[in-house]
Amino acid sequence: MQETVNSTSDKKYKVASFFAGVGGIELGFEKTGDFSTVYANELDKYAQITYAENFSEVPLDTRDIREVEAVDVPKVDVITGGFPCQAFSIAGYRKGFEDERGDLFFELLRIIKGKNPRVIFIENVKNMVTHDHGNTFKVIREALAINGYYLSWKVLNSVEYGNIPQNRERIYIVGFRDVRDFDNFKFPEPVKMETGLHDIIDFECKKDELFYYSEGKQPFYELIKNEVTSINSIYQWRRKYVRENKSGVVPTLTANMGTGGHNVPLIYTDKGIRKLTPRETFNAQGYPKEYHLPKIANSHLYKQAGNSVVVPVIERIASNIADTINQNPDYLEKRHHLNGEKFAIIYIDIHGRYSGVSYVVKYASTREELNKFAEENSSTLRPVLSEEEYIRLVKKGQSAEFYMFIEI
Repeated sequence: MQETVNSTSDKKYKVASFFAGVGGIELGFEKTGDFSTVYANELDKYAQITYAENFSEVPLDTRDIREVEAVDVPKVDVITGGFPCQAFSIAGYRKGFEDERGDLFFELLRIIKGKNPRVIFIENVKNMVTHDHGNTFKVIREALAINGYYLSWKVLNSVEYGNIPQNRERIYIVGFRDVRDFDNFKFPEPVKMETGLHDIIDFECKKDELFYYSEGKQPFYELIKNEVTSINSIYQWRRKYVRENKSGVVPTLTANMGTGGHNVPLIYTDKGIRKLTPRETFNAQGYPKEYHLPKIANSHLYKQAGNSVVVPVIERIASNIADTINQNPDYLEKRHHLNGEKFAIIYIDIHGRYSGVSYVVKYASTREELNKFAEENSSTLRPVLSEEEYIRLVKKGQSAEFYMFIEI
């Protein structure tokens, strides 16, 4: 039997994973030794195959998240999710958290509200922060904060924070139910890059012929042959031209890199010019050698790698989460309930576009009650920004500490 990555223990913090893909987030958490995955949800049938081969002990729910009820998910300490980034509307949000359009973030939020985990962990594309002039991230941040979470977020590049030679910037959102956990948590510090291209890519051994580009095989081979000339670079075929990455790292892997038409990573070897193998793309995401790739079409494996996460970055964040909650052994679960409150004051401290913290300071039943609170605390409250002022701030990428009044 194939040895699996997952192991379980009642002494570990329990994790439920949504939009699990092939398990990169769970793997990062489990490699700390402090977490155990007890539930995973993934809809893609090919990702399910890869996941099941590596996490055979984890119950894998293959339904659409829209069909999953909170009661279907076991009690856990942590809920993770890397939901697809979609356009969120402020108008839709103000109609309620369970948006009738079925936006996937709101489905994840529904599960979070139902299970009340101590910690939430969300990974997504860097551009989610600035999408729709900052409105998308504002909706996500406010929705989580209103439901009782103290949030920290930061964009990290795997080159700086994972010792992995792939230029991959992602936003990581960590939320804590307990303010003491929040106060103790810090994102990891940068680490020196010691892993090189030749550690994750085999430039010497001959691979299957299907990975090589040659005359008569690709109509654009002559252009590639003239551009792909160094064993110290990674190249990308961009439909009409070749882009060389001279920084000694792999460019950001994408889900469509195996289709042959766009974003295909190429290397030069003495055996010829070829694209990366599926295993090499998983190596570039920091997956360990023992992680098993099933016998499915390479196009599916490329997609899985491109959609996945950089495991060492996840592991470092998860390690800091474990250290944080281990410092608070007296944590008592408490549920967050809104008792007719329709307004809130949210505190936000942002450091440029890509780092910050946020949480609710005050709930209120009326706008007048919020105004009164603001007047009584005017000596300590930071500036209260309007939505227009917030958008201008995001566009300029400025750092600021402020409050916002929001309607729930």
